[in-house]
Amino acid sequence: MNKLVRVAVIDDHPLFREGLVQYLMSAGGIEIVGEGATAADALRIAQQVAPDIILLDICLPGGGIDAANAVASMYPNVLTVMLTVSEDECNVASALQAGARGYILKSSGGSEVVEVVRTIAQGNSYVAPNLAARLLMTRPSPTKTVVTDNLRDLTCREAEVFQLVAQGMSNKEVARTFNCAERTIKHHMTNIMQKLRVRNRVEAVLKFRSKKLEIPVR
Repeated sequence: MNKLVRVAVIDDHPLFREGLVQYLMSAGGIEIVGEGATAADALRIAQQVAPDIILLDICLPGGGIDAANAVASMYPNVLTVMLTVSEDECNVASALQAGARGYILKSSGGSEVVEVVRTIAQGNSYVAPNLAARLLMTRPSPTKTVVTDNLRDLTCREAEVFQLVAQGMSNKEVARTFNCAERTIKHHMTNIMQKLRVRNRVEAVLKFRSKKLEIPVR
């Protein structure tokens, strides 16, 4: 028998929270172990109950992103997922940088939320596709800085691929640029994410932009 995914829901709108809790409980395979309305509630539940996943709204009293950051720092085995109306790319980036493993819009269907909860519980990450695309298409400001950290570990070709991905290109578009097979670019991206110690291309791009890095010079 599969292990139940233990979930806490933190949202300061009681009707939404109660409706979501009922839907998750009816979906099967999910156990609700806590409810709250503030960032303080999220920390208290993380400490006392240690759920597998905490669903957080961004606009909580005390700050949803701050709560995600605190949970990730203090209780690393508790995964946080933002469930919010905010489609602001800055909020998406801030949430992921704070340690959130997922970002879902409240306009999503209940079945999608359930599927995301199960996906996160399996160790994956998730960002609503339209938000991920917009985040990747937000081009970084031109800059000249020194390459630092483990980006030095990238090969010249990996660095070239990474820069195009950071500019919003898909694997297919990058493959056309280098006149190679798309699977070759996928292989490069797998190596890049392993070297950067990130879980997906969105986190990789965020790391690229947070440090304003250039292609390594060999």
